[in-house]
Amino acid sequence: MSEAGMTAYITGGASGIGRAVTLMHVVKGTKVFIADRDLEGAKAFASELNEDKSEDVAFAVKVDVTDWDQQLAAFEKVVAQFGRLDYVYPIAGIAERAWLPTDLKAQGFVKPDLTVLDADLNGVLWTISLAVQQFRRQEKNKNGFRGKIGCVASVCGFYCVPTLPVYTAAKHAVNGFVRSYGKYLPEEGITLNAVCPNVIRTNISSGAFYDKLEEQGLLTPMDGVVEAYESMLGSSDVSGELFEVGPKGGYKTRPAQEYLDEPSEKVCELLYHRAHPLQQPK
Repeated sequence: MSEAGMTAYITGGASGIGRAVTLMHVVKGTKVFIADRDLEGAKAFASELNEDKSEDVAFAVKVDVTDWDQQLAAFEKVVAQFGRLDYVYPIAGIAERAWLPTDLKAQGFVKPDLTVLDADLNGVLWTISLAVQQFRRQEKNKNGFRGKIGCVASVCGFYCVPTLPVYTAAKHAVNGFVRSYGKYLPEEGITLNAVCPNVIRTNISSGAFYDKLEEQGLLTPMDGVVEAYESMLGSSDVSGELFEVGPKGGYKTRPAQEYLDEPSEKVCELLYHRAHPLQQPK
């Protein structure tokens, strides 16, 4: 399926999942902006993608997703150059870190380190907010959409991982956001989905940990992640869905939580209509 003439913006695009998604789009004919805090890495990857091309198809911009001003500046640069965006991928993220001090001899109280929330939740929401605002200003493209958003979440957004509390909280939040807002956005010609992989070999963890998983056949292949993103392209009207990717490869959508009973379902329906005006552009 060709994506010629389309444009994409990918945070964390210089490595890992972002790099794989960038390559997938370029192969399909999309022009891509690689947004990464590692600007030199982003530039090097863009140069590699532009080799032997009659015109540049990949561009680089520096952005730390935990900084709103950097996100805004990068996004404005992309829009100024491309004119419109068809795909936005909030992929940049970081791993769990110690959020509370572990020194039992320490005195007083220390502000918790919530940097993981800044990157993996707030940063994602900021990117989505920029995308939605831009998409609302655009006419629908040849596939009938103003734009599409593909997040990276995690199986930590489904399962309990007791030693990753803040990372897990962030991914549960992203999953909940996608499942809710992603069911509203098609009213505006926009889709929002997320891919939730098990552990993939990226820069987010250590090589020794990845090697241990690989020895046991527990490392998730990147191909499954890319396939999940490919399924959202073009004329697909899927939105508000979470695609789980496991060590065996491939992907499947995860059903949302069932209602407790009919009254609970009715309450949620009434809440939908009560809050609907909050989401409508004026």
